Amino acid sequence: MRIAVPFYDRLLPLLGFDLTRRSEAIIEQHEKHVVSYEHPCLGFTITSPLRTFAGETVNRRKPGSLHHLAFRASSRAEVDRLHHELKAIGAEIVSPPQEYPEYTPAGYYALFFKDPDGIKYEIVCTDDGEATAPNLPLQPTAKHRR
Repeated sequence: MRIAVPFYDRLLPLLGFDLTRRSEAIIEQHEKHVVSYEHPCLGFTITSPLRTFAGETVNRRKPGSLHHLAFRASSRAEVDRLHHELKAIGAEIVSPPQEYPEYTPAGYYALFFKDPDGIKYEIVCTDDGEATAPNLPLQPTAKHRR
């Protein structure tokens, strides 16, 4: 948590979260440290691992794991801007902004990155004219592949 919390404190404001809506709790009897970030459209929580799992690494193909989470940007310029912001906060860039013609809808332009624990994220913009929520620069979106 000592690495994850500072990272998410820098990442989530880039995605439209207000840190004044962040809360934290430690529940000793469950070996649990929880930090929650709330946005009107999405709640995002990180939790410490149980001590017995503390040495394990993230594998997004393991049953019960998150493969990755995508956020929709309003434009390609926003994807590019966030790419620079992500590098500045120390995110591991897996794939810089580029068009993915093999994904749908047409004009799929995205970047992929990982957090310090190896959880993968995507920032995507498509040319399909879908609008974003007015108070959220980025919003969760489903990933579509052909």
